[in-house]
Amino acid sequence: MIQQKLAEKLTILNDRGIGMLTRVYNIKKACGDPKAKPSYLVDKNLESAVKFIVRKFPAVETRNNNQQLAQLQKEKSEILKNLALYYFTFVDVMEFKDHVCELLNTIDACQVFFDITVNFDLTKNYLDLVVTYTNLMMLLSRIEERKAIIGLYNYAHEMTHGAREYPRLGQMIVDYENPLKKMMEEFVPHGKSLSDALISLQMVYPRRNLSADQWRNAQLLSLISAPSTMLNPAQSDTMPCEYLSLDAMEKWIVFGFILCHAVLSTDAAALSLWKLALQSSTCLCLFRDEVFHIHKACEDLFVNIRGYNKRINDIRECKEQALSHAGSMHRERRKFLRSALKELATVLADQPGLLGPKALFVFMALSFARDEIIWLLRHADNIQKKSTDDFIDKHIAELIFYMEELRAHVRKYGPVMQRYYVQYLSGFDAVVLNELVQNLSVCPEDESIIMSSFVNTMTSLSDGDVFDFRGMRLDWFRLQAYTSVSKASLGLVDHKELGKMMNTIIFHTKMVDSLVEMLVETSDLSIFCFYSRAFEKMFQQCLELPSQSRHSICFPLLCTHFMSCTHELCPEERHHIGDRSLSLCNMFLDEMAKQARNLITDICTEQCTLSDQLLPKHCAKTISQAVNKKSKKATGKKGEPEREKPGVESMRKNRLLVTNLDKLHTALSELCFSINYVPNMVVWEHTFTPREYLTSHLEIRFTKSIVGMTMYNQATQEIAKPSELLTSVRAYMTVLQSIENYVTIDITRVFNNVLLQQTQHLDSHGEPTITSLYTNWYLETLLRQVSNGHIAYFPAMKAFVNLPTENELTFNAEEYSDISEMRSLSELLGPYGMKFLSESLMWHISSQVAELKVRSHLNANTHTHTLEWTPSTVDSVLKRMTIIGVILSFRSLAQEALRDVRHGVLSCHIPFLVSSVEDFKDHIPRETDMKVAMNVYELSSAAGLPCEIDPALVVALSSQKSENISPEEEYKIACLLMVFVAVSMPTLASNVMSQYSPAIEGHCNNIHCLAKAVNQIAAALFTIHKGSIEDRLKEFLALASSSLLKIGQETDKMTTRNRESVYLLLDMIVQESPFLTMDLLESCFPYVLLRNAYHAVYKQSISANA
Repeated sequence: MIQQKLAEKLTILNDRGIGMLTRVYNIKKACGDPKAKPSYLVDKNLESAVKFIVRKFPAVETRNNNQQLAQLQKEKSEILKNLALYYFTFVDVMEFKDHVCELLNTIDACQVFFDITVNFDLTKNYLDLVVTYTNLMMLLSRIEERKAIIGLYNYAHEMTHGAREYPRLGQMIVDYENPLKKMMEEFVPHGKSLSDALISLQMVYPRRNLSADQWRNAQLLSLISAPSTMLNPAQSDTMPCEYLSLDAMEKWIVFGFILCHAVLSTDAAALSLWKLALQSSTCLCLFRDEVFHIHKACEDLFVNIRGYNKRINDIRECKEQALSHAGSMHRERRKFLRSALKELATVLADQPGLLGPKALFVFMALSFARDEIIWLLRHADNIQKKSTDDFIDKHIAELIFYMEELRAHVRKYGPVMQRYYVQYLSGFDAVVLNELVQNLSVCPEDESIIMSSFVNTMTSLSDGDVFDFRGMRLDWFRLQAYTSVSKASLGLVDHKELGKMMNTIIFHTKMVDSLVEMLVETSDLSIFCFYSRAFEKMFQQCLELPSQSRHSICFPLLCTHFMSCTHELCPEERHHIGDRSLSLCNMFLDEMAKQARNLITDICTEQCTLSDQLLPKHCAKTISQAVNKKSKKATGKKGEPEREKPGVESMRKNRLLVTNLDKLHTALSELCFSINYVPNMVVWEHTFTPREYLTSHLEIRFTKSIVGMTMYNQATQEIAKPSELLTSVRAYMTVLQSIENYVTIDITRVFNNVLLQQTQHLDSHGEPTITSLYTNWYLETLLRQVSNGHIAYFPAMKAFVNLPTENELTFNAEEYSDISEMRSLSELLGPYGMKFLSESLMWHISSQVAELKVRSHLNANTHTHTLEWTPSTVDSVLKRMTIIGVILSFRSLAQEALRDVRHGVLSCHIPFLVSSVEDFKDHIPRETDMKVAMNVYELSSAAGLPCEIDPALVVALSSQKSENISPEEEYKIACLLMVFVAVSMPTLASNVMSQYSPAIEGHCNNIHCLAKAVNQIAAALFTIHKGSIEDRLKEFLALASSSLLKIGQETDKMTTRNRESVYLLLDMIVQESPFLTMDLLESCFPYVLLRNAYHAVYKQSISANA
């Protein structure tokens, strides 16, 4: 018997059988896919030859049919090369069949005793082998192209080598055309062994195939139903049978009794088992997603057997029973298992030490749940019933989730379980087994040596060792084989207690060194890999149901199972399955993050709406009503409903009242629980981090939302006020910050990434940002209207204000340029964005200066001839200088706002750095090298501090240096430009719009901005050309004073109508300049004239108002 090596052969053949099933399955799928099918089977030129080979299969006379097969002559070497993998897979199937038949004959000859409750490993492996062999032959018969492939290869081989390689292979294909019918004949000699093994299930299968009510009454899987026994180890005489797959047992029973059908008529227990299995399912799994429709196949097989009318009636009755009751029975089981697994997972999370004594419960729960999920998946894809309600389970995700939770507990607390069972094996199992061995009446030497080694192995265990019980388990498998044959000296049939005890010990050893393998055995759901459509549908149903979305993480976690279905005999499918697991996991996590993002966006929208209600503009109506009520004026239409004040939505009169925000927050918290459930997961050596998916989606959506909230319309040039955008962004950020309460993500990183990108011209995707949108709007819309004379800068208000014109503007400039709006703008754009705004402004200034230089240069050439400038040239120069002044005034507002905002923020965060910047700027010596000084000015300007020389303007004007003009010439042109402006100033007095208004502290035509333009342009130009800024400005002041004093002698009232208003420009220039003083002005222009000018304009203003 030892020489037969039954245990080793069963182990190897079972493993090889799964490998062969994998290869044959892949061939079937490849042949069913037009893209993957061998090219010779779809080539139109070879179609007639292939049909001829199939028609004559298996005996194809190649020599006498040259005309039919002539086209294959050229391709024979390629056929041999490309069809070899397919052909030799069929050859391997044939060899596998030979080995299985040989082993089955040996088992029959040895009259092996089978009992699943005693020699579990032997019986299970025997039944597995029978079913694997049956499934393999059935799957082989489903490959429609098998004859074509074998025939083509045989022909090519015979033409090349002169003979066929495996002549028996063709005959096997023909014999197993109807595989079950052939195998029913083949298994007649094996009927006794097979029926004995199957009938041993009569104590196990009915106990596993109970209804949910029976489970509930027995309080199955409950740890808290009997608190007094909670710490007692879970025991059973049939430990490995308790978590044995129900699906596997049904396959054993259905296929087994088909093969040895005669016993159904002679043994009531066999018939009872068979009928129970037929009532539980309508189809069984052959391999992966290939199924076997039980009732139709059985009826077709038995219909031609004489005297089997009763069996056929049984089949039809069972079919009706399965169609009417199986679906509801399994639905109730899933419902029970959801609550049972939830309770089990909750208790074990609180008391993980219970995993030791109650490990059996965990693996039973996993096995039960796995069987129900696989049953649903298989039947939902092969529905034979009109009503599909029983096959749609919207709560399946919850069951899978609790399975994953139990698996996580086992992986996390594996050392706890290991320590418990090491002590159990050495302290209890070794003692009991030793007593059993001692009490054996007969114990041959070989068996005695093995049993003693078991006891010694367990006795010598201690914590901290590296445990490996695989050898011990294989020895017990061998011992089962030795003691189960009919002529064994020590018969296991007479010592069932020994078998049951050893089965328990084997379970305990698995708890020490094979927890991962046990998890795969009891809870592997890699079958989802082959039901992709159903898998994705379940996921979508889970996301659509808010109460189930918290369990959606189970779907990406299931992708970690997929690689366990691969086999070393078919390595080529590893990449295919691996890629599928990666793509599905990525898709699930991406959809979860999108769903969470959409919920967050909806909440943000609601919060932005609520924040918008608090804006000052909405209180006008309330104030108006209050004033009218106080003055007892009529309040408009009667019956007008009173406007609800902000905050009403927070007043709850009923706890049952659920608002839309409540629903959104509930849905979000459920989904975020799922996203936050695991920090990362490994799928085919790739690590996925669910939280990063959410973070990336939030970044993208936050970016789009910020840009969208600007409400920029290029056609109408409308844009949101910066203050309103800031309010909305703050509301958005408040919601995003609250996400940290649900998910462990760094929302500050999201803010930094998004808001910093918004300070640049384009974001990381090349899309416009709020910086570019607002910069374009202020330059192209607001400042352009200032140039057109529709808007004026009011220094008193520090804002741009609309002027009364015929065509009213579509926006109110003051609402976009006052102090609060500019502060909001600077807070949104930040220093980087404000720097970009400044650079854009400076580019416009530089273009104006370039034009001024050109005009100055031309007039300098004609100066020697005419000594005159045309009025249009003078107007153009003054207009351009005024535009420059307006732009600089706007930039001044922006810098002041930046300073206010930065001072408030930076002074709190980096006070020492801020004070250092201010100190650098305030105490830079006059004799400092200009490059160093410019660096300090650039630093100061970035912090919003005003500088004597504008570094941005210097950079902009520096880029204009012409290659054709020498530096000396450039310097002369700069000087001429200042002269040009100075001598042109008197012409302003004739302009009716040059009237100075004390109320606005400026002129309606913005000429008061000339003061800033003169000072800033002079400082920048003479810094570039290394001239003395102070000297040049003194010259300018002298020329301007001289020119303006001349208009005092004019008698034409039209020419001097606003003479006093223009005089004030000199005072403004000096006040604005860090280089000029009032003493210097007094030496050029009498102060009494300035005083009289102020008196005159104020007096004129009072009379105009009166």
